[in-house]
Amino acid sequence: MNIIELLSGESKNVEYKVKRPEKSINYLKSVVAFSNSTGGYIIFGIEDKTREVIGIPEDTIFQEMDAITNAISDSCEPVIIPDVYPQTVDGKTVIVAAISAGKQRPYYIKSNGLTDGVYIRVSGTSRKADQTIVREMYYESEGRSYDEVVRTDLNISDEEIKKLCADMKKVAIANCKNDVQRQSVKTVTKNVLLNWGILAETKNGNIHPTNAYVFLVGRDAFLSKIQCGMFKGNTRAIFVDKRDYEGPLWRQVEEAFQFVLRNIRLGAKIEGLYRKDIYELPADSIRELIINAVMNCSYLKSSHVQIAIYDDRLEITSPGGLMPGVTIERMKEGYSQIRNRALAHAFSYMNLIEGWGTGIPRLIHEMKEYGLKEPEFIDMEIAMRINLYRASTDVKISNNEEISNHTGEEIRINEETNKETNKEITNREKILCEIYGSPDITQKQLAEKIGLSYAGVRYIMNQLQNEGIIERVGPTKKGQWVIKEKTDGYL
Repeated sequence: MNIIELLSGESKNVEYKVKRPEKSINYLKSVVAFSNSTGGYIIFGIEDKTREVIGIPEDTIFQEMDAITNAISDSCEPVIIPDVYPQTVDGKTVIVAAISAGKQRPYYIKSNGLTDGVYIRVSGTSRKADQTIVREMYYESEGRSYDEVVRTDLNISDEEIKKLCADMKKVAIANCKNDVQRQSVKTVTKNVLLNWGILAETKNGNIHPTNAYVFLVGRDAFLSKIQCGMFKGNTRAIFVDKRDYEGPLWRQVEEAFQFVLRNIRLGAKIEGLYRKDIYELPADSIRELIINAVMNCSYLKSSHVQIAIYDDRLEITSPGGLMPGVTIERMKEGYSQIRNRALAHAFSYMNLIEGWGTGIPRLIHEMKEYGLKEPEFIDMEIAMRINLYRASTDVKISNNEEISNHTGEEIRINEETNKETNKEITNREKILCEIYGSPDITQKQLAEKIGLSYAGVRYIMNQLQNEGIIERVGPTKKGQWVIKEKTDGYL
């Protein structure tokens, strides 16, 4: 930081002290917190509330610097070596103690021990870390992720392993963009899941699931959950709609994504013979943000990924702050680290991730293209929040494309009463993708998955059959849906 940044006020990375406190514990908390976070500076000789430069007496400068260095080096574990130096500001001398982000987390105050001596930085203050945060620091410093931890208390059958492999392949195929991609999807095996860290083999040769398996299939309904809410106004005072999504993570992502689309404004443009939905916010980026929130969620915490829609913004919050070495500035440039590496392998295979580190730069570009405010990124230390600000009036994307003041939910209701709508094409695509991945799916199951009524699904399915796009093969109860060649514009 330059001197202007250092003097701009206390923040996540800067703290002021008028003088060196007699009790070193009063600043050692911040030293430990900086080491456990992204680093920071403690400046002695500045009043924190007024930012008045008081200075340190010239005849005690070096004595004070030695005292600060010794206190930090002797009182923290693992050892923290600060860079302590004098700095002249407005003709007065202050002492700057620069603390680097540590690589051996968790750091703690020796006299308080690991139980009470670990601190983190939250909103410009140093706060005691709870045990879940301490545990996560241990995993990170050991080069492991929490989702790779073996669950020896749980058993898994060959049938369950085969089902997961089959389900993941269906999702991977459904998310392919063309036949070439679909044909290149390989079958997942037990050995692949072991290699990814979704399963683990113990010394006695037994196969056990890891946390990644538990979260991936939604076996832990408390931890593996996405909470969605729509609110009236710009605060959480009044709920308009509230949904909790459980089950397999890939299904949670899709259901949460559809929740957002149903509750933001929607318009359309014509491309050839088809209508194409144009949402007020970039839909692909919304989906990727939800996926990133799930992959980088700290499942050690007793909170969940939350998606909130307000009149002025879409808010996506993921438990767990930025990973070590990641800053908001670097994130905007495409730098990323994955908190849950086993889950990342699974999501990559299922074609839920297109390119590492490209999502945030692309989001910023698309928001600019839409004429909207740049996304807001908030590192809450214990959570990461991204706000996408909506337009206060109808959004105009180009000369021929406009977003109307209708939400996806309103258009869905119109569709179910057989009115001409802009949502029909999108729902046809959803149905075809579900059929491609699960040919034996029922119309009732389709209705539940894509958020339509049974009557709405049956109406679209009849249209697809009449147009020769799909065909029912086999007996009524045990038959399957077959997608014929005439699918251009849908898959």
